[in-house]
Amino acid sequence: MKTQRFLQSLTQRLRHWRRQYKVLCRKGKWLCVVNSPNSQILHRRLLRTIFKHLLLYLLPTTDDGGHQQVRKPRMSKIKSLPRNRGIYAVVGSWLHKKRSLVIFAVAVVSITGLMGHELYNQPQMKTGSIAPQTFMAPMTASIEDREQTEAKRKAAQEKSQPVLMINPQKTEQIQEDLRKLLEDGSEIRAIAGSFPFFDVSILSVSSQVYLRSCLEPEWEKIKVAVNEYRENNQLKLKSQTGDKKRLLRSFNRPFPVSKSTIPEVDNINSPQFDQALSELQAYSLNTPDKNFSLLIDQISQVRKGYKQATNKLFQMKKEGLSGIYLETVFLNLSDQDWVKAQMGINKSAERMLAQGIAPGLPNNILQDAASLQVQITVPTEAEPLATKVLLAVLAPNLQKDEEQTQKQAQIVADNVPSVMRSVKRGEVIVKKGDLITSWKFDVLEHYQLIRREVNWLRLTILGSLVSGGVGIFVWVDGRLGGHLRQRDRLLILLLTLSIISILVTGVPYTTWIATGLLLGSFYGATLGITVIILLSVIIPMTLEIGKISLVAGAAGGILSCYLSQRFKSREELALLGIIIALIQGGIYLILNVLIGAAFGSGWYIVWQDSLLFSLSGLVWSITALGLSPYLEKLFDLITPIRLAELANPNRPLLKRLATDTPGTFQHTLFVATLAEAAAKKLRCNVELVRAGTLYHDIGKMHDPLGFIENQMGGPNKHDTEIKDPWQSAEIIKKHVTEGLVMARKHSLPTAIQAFIPEHQGTMAIAYFYHQAQQLAKEDPHLIVNKADFCYAGPIPQSRETGIVMLADSCEAALRSLKDATPEQALNMLNNIIRAKWQDDQLVDSGLTREEMPKIAQIFVEVWQQFHHKRIAYPKG
Repeated sequence: MKTQRFLQSLTQRLRHWRRQYKVLCRKGKWLCVVNSPNSQILHRRLLRTIFKHLLLYLLPTTDDGGHQQVRKPRMSKIKSLPRNRGIYAVVGSWLHKKRSLVIFAVAVVSITGLMGHELYNQPQMKTGSIAPQTFMAPMTASIEDREQTEAKRKAAQEKSQPVLMINPQKTEQIQEDLRKLLEDGSEIRAIAGSFPFFDVSILSVSSQVYLRSCLEPEWEKIKVAVNEYRENNQLKLKSQTGDKKRLLRSFNRPFPVSKSTIPEVDNINSPQFDQALSELQAYSLNTPDKNFSLLIDQISQVRKGYKQATNKLFQMKKEGLSGIYLETVFLNLSDQDWVKAQMGINKSAERMLAQGIAPGLPNNILQDAASLQVQITVPTEAEPLATKVLLAVLAPNLQKDEEQTQKQAQIVADNVPSVMRSVKRGEVIVKKGDLITSWKFDVLEHYQLIRREVNWLRLTILGSLVSGGVGIFVWVDGRLGGHLRQRDRLLILLLTLSIISILVTGVPYTTWIATGLLLGSFYGATLGITVIILLSVIIPMTLEIGKISLVAGAAGGILSCYLSQRFKSREELALLGIIIALIQGGIYLILNVLIGAAFGSGWYIVWQDSLLFSLSGLVWSITALGLSPYLEKLFDLITPIRLAELANPNRPLLKRLATDTPGTFQHTLFVATLAEAAAKKLRCNVELVRAGTLYHDIGKMHDPLGFIENQMGGPNKHDTEIKDPWQSAEIIKKHVTEGLVMARKHSLPTAIQAFIPEHQGTMAIAYFYHQAQQLAKEDPHLIVNKADFCYAGPIPQSRETGIVMLADSCEAALRSLKDATPEQALNMLNNIIRAKWQDDQLVDSGLTREEMPKIAQIFVEVWQQFHHKRIAYPKG
């Protein structure tokens, strides 16, 4: 019995020393000397110290059979071991302690160095400055006179002919004016009526033109003459009974009009009058009276319409409108000729506009071109009218193509050879005190006689600005809680430098959207927006970038930061990248429209740049999506998307947990439900709580039957096989250490790993601790150390792990309740949570005492949802 107690006590002591040894290793007391020359000596000293403690333990026992109190090894003795770490270890230790300051300095230096790259090699002497000494040519050389070369090339550019392009807006306007002008002509002709208005085989076209346009007295005279002619012929028909053929031949001859039968008007001696009268007389003999009367009425109506049309033309002339149709000649065109004329005019205008009309083209050349065109497409009678219509609407539709003109001018300038000047050895380039001209500066630059220096003043100013910006970022981070690690600061610095490095090359399409998406996903909207705003303020002070490009890019970055954490899948994030890319290009276009740049001659350049902004944003968003998984693993980051992926039950570790430890898996799901509800109510990271809870008990897979929830009503191995509370406690505690091993093996993020030890904190395993105390009462020789029954910790370091600790502690109690009321359940949970609070398990979690009753109430509400009463179905 004494031997058994001795071995148990020795085992506990060795276990205690082993923990002390591990603590020393973790704190660096032993690792710091591994690489030193005396490491072997120090190692032997440490082993002798451990052996000494073992000998002290084997000292004689007391009278009651117990061991004498053994002195604990003094840590100061190990601390006082000589160290010979060297200068590198000292510097490394100092840098580790001051790593925040080092990261700050690296950020300021790298950003300043990249943005101020042009300030490192600036010449002391410039064009227009005074030479500090006399410089002579060290050797003969042929040097380009860049000033004269540039002057020649500029002159060649100015003399180059501009490249013209058709202005589609101007062309459309000309075509619209032509359409309106032809519609006006058609409207006037519609008022005058259709022409010819009667059969041309009876009334010739010339007679119809005369009849509708002659004066009213002339028309009255024709009607009287025709009526007399008809009356006289009707008398002849009654008095004569001769040959019908002779009578008909006499009818076909014009009836001589007597002067006495015509109203008193001016003398009319026009061929048109005689022809019209003759044709009407002939028709009157060959047609019934009714038809002839209809013809006379039709002519009267046509004359009225014609008069209205002429009155409208007169009114147009009086109002100063277009004079194209002031002449009535176009009314005399037949309807068919008018249709052909319109089609020919349109076709002629299309040809001339397609060829282009240059500004400053003389009118006679334009008129000749129009005349040649209408000869082919327009009826002969309408050619004068068609020419007038074309000349009235045609205008220059060619404009200068700025882009092509610049390219053409650049080609011409590039073909101009460089102006080379010979400089002989020993020739004085510039004397001391003389002014350095452009040519002398080129010569000094060729011989590398220009002294260069660092512009420390501007670098200092730039560094101050960058330091201020980094300081503001640090202040914002502090206001948010200051949870950034050094690796997080390094990643933020790299993303910041990505924006600057591309702008340094002169390309405005930099990584605004990619940086915004990554910063917003990794660190939240506030920090990401702070970085984007600070960059948008500092960048234009040192780098050349258009204001519109800067505003459009920064807007895309800010929008990416603000929205990125709201999406829970990479598909949604990809869609967000497309939308923001389009918005970025739209902002660039809108800003150019507001300043009027989109309406000038370079409108197509604005549209092209807007499209490039959108495409670049899309490319950078795709790049961000591709990099995010690697960055998450490399920098140990968690995002809503990664947490959602980790919470997928098809993950290998979770599938194994559900298969190997089904009871633990059910316990985990219930704990997750409780913790999620509390996290949502307290505005914590719900995604982190969900994922962390699913993995908090994975260590139980090392010995599933060692935990009662997996025994499924079978025998408890702790009561049947082990029967040792110390060994049982070790098995229970091992689920934390084994869980951490599994988590590291499966590359779980550190934030998820924290749930494994922190959900137990430093709590005691009460059941086996109590069992050990009972054994100690029965056997006084047994020493019960509470530390053997406590978890190694640490206690919860965040609100999320604190909530999971409470949910894990309350889950078993809630599951054991069957017919309890909500008040009884709430009272029990308050007691459990109060015990955790009084045991100082939540002092570092950030949870407050006022939040404890709220958490208990939330747990009870979830429990009620899971244990609602069901309908009792009848048996049988």
